[in-house]
This record gives sequence, C-alpha cells and structure tokens, in this order.
Amino acid sequence: MLPTLRQMQYFVALAEHRSFVRAARACHVTQSTLSGAIRQFEECLGAEMIDRSGRVLSLTEAGESVLDRAILILREAEDLAGLASAARKPLSGRLRLGVIPSIAPFLLPQALPALRRAHPDLRLVLREDLTRVLVQDLKDGRLDVLLIALPYDTGDLESEVIGSDRLLLALPEGHPLATQAPVDLARLRREPLLLLEDGHCLREHVLLAFNGGAPMEADDIRASSMTTLVQMVDNGLGLTLVPEIAVRAGVARGTRLSIVPIEGTQAVRQLGLVWRRRSAHTADARTLAAALRDHLAGRSTPAAKAGKNGDDDGGGDAETMA
Repeated sequence: MLPTLRQMQYFVALAEHRSFVRAARACHVTQSTLSGAIRQFEECLGAEMIDRSGRVLSLTEAGESVLDRAILILREAEDLAGLASAARKPLSGRLRLGVIPSIAPFLLPQALPALRRAHPDLRLVLREDLTRVLVQDLKDGRLDVLLIALPYDTGDLESEVIGSDRLLLALPEGHPLATQAPVDLARLRREPLLLLEDGHCLREHVLLAFNGGAPMEADDIRASSMTTLVQMVDNGLGLTLVPEIAVRAGVARGTRLSIVPIEGTQAVRQLGLVWRRRSAHTADARTLAAALRDHLAGRSTPAAKAGKNGDDDGGGDAETMA
C-alpha cells in the first residue's frame, strides 16, 4: 500500500506547525482526521514519523529523512495538476507571487490594474518577504513565481530580467552634493550612509555599487523599511541610496529630500522574475514578465528634486502599501 498525497500534505503541515491542532486548522480538517491520516502514513512506510514522547512534537530520524522527499513529491504533483490549465491560457487561474519589500509597494500598485484588465481570470495571491525566505518557499512549492532584485544566487531556478532599476542618492536639504549631480560614489566614502537591516537584498545591492570600497555606515542606525530610511535622511542622520521605482512611487513625498543621479553605471539593480524549472507556471511567469517589462519601459526619467515640491507620478508609499 502506497501513501497518498493527502497523507503527505498532512504530514508536511504537521512538520511545519509542530502541533496537531494548528496543522489540522491549516488543513481545514478535524484533529482526529489529521491524526488518523498520519498514523496511516506511518503504517504505509513502516516507520514512525512523529516522536510523540516529549512535550514538544518533533520528527523522528525517519520523519526528517522523509520530509524533504514528501515536499518534493507534493510540489511535482501540484505542477502536474496545473500543466493543462497553464498551457491552455496563461495567467488564467491562481498564481502565488512572492515579492520583496523594496519592490512590492512601488511597482505593483501601478502595474496591477492593467494586468488585471488584460487577464480578468487571474487570481493573484501576493506574499511579501525577504528574498532568501521567498526563494526557499518557491523551492518548497509554497510559491509559484517571485519578483525580486538581481543579482542574487537563485541556484537552478529559472529567471528572466524585466528591467533595470537605478539607485539614486537621497540627500537632506541643503547638502552640498545636491548641486553637484551626477555624484561620484567615491565622494561618499566619508559620508554617513544609512542602509536597510541585514537580510534585505537592497542593502547588498547598495554595497555592491561601491565596487568593493566599503562606505562609512552610520553607527547603530538601521531601518527595516524604505519609508523609515528616507525619514531618517530627511532628519539629517545621513545619506542613502534609493531605487528609482521607489522615487517614482512617491517614497520621498512630504520630505525635503533632494534626489540626485549617481555617476556611472554601477549603481543599478535588475528586476526579474524567478520560477522553478519545468514548472506548470512557466507560461504564467513569461507572460507576467512581458507585461511588467512593458510597464517599466513606459517610465520616464525622474526629476532631480523629490519631496514636498517633487510629487511626480503618484503612487502609494511603503508605509501605506506594504
């Protein structure tokens, strides 16, 4: 007797939640139904998967070894189930899209209305998180496509660039560099630079723009959102680099910041979609990439001044849209 996909779904949920009650709730079944299915799963495999002896539920050694394979089988089964509909009409069903915080509130509110008009049958489920978390969820089958910033090591995943996103320099009011655009990054070596917290890929892309010459980071000052970052710069705590799409979406609205271009071509990140190889959502990903690429290509160059007098093309800020 072989284990069923349903039993594997319950087992994976139990491994994730480490509680029969929470796993049953996540699977929308009773606790007794889930517990019985787990017992049947163990009987099929001839080994106990769950260590029930302690106060905290844990997996046995056999359970740990089976978990990764069960996740892989469920992912492949889900891809198989989606092949027919995906081949028939891209972007016509549910698509679980993971997006990083430095893109989601600044690109999606502007791009999604046209996408929904072009694909009225699309059911988009959005998830915002850090890149490393999203990549793992994609590999585990919890997400279908990612919208992230490149370069990033995505391993054997498929990817497609949809456009470039320049990094611009945000300066407090009256800063001498505001009148000397474009600014050479070498001139910022002795300036206090504010960055997002560790784990945010924008932090890595900003440091990468300095070509190995580490800038002087402001001591003990970190931000977890773009909005907080620009507010700290507006209050004179340092300088920062912000993506062009964030400036376009109005992240500096209500501030007195000057937004100026950077000299050269190294201060840029690539926006791209990422998905699993041989995924049922390959056609979805490529169709979505084309739509977002067209949207980005329609943008114009931002004004040099953005703040209370520089509200350019509207859009929500990170605090209200994230």
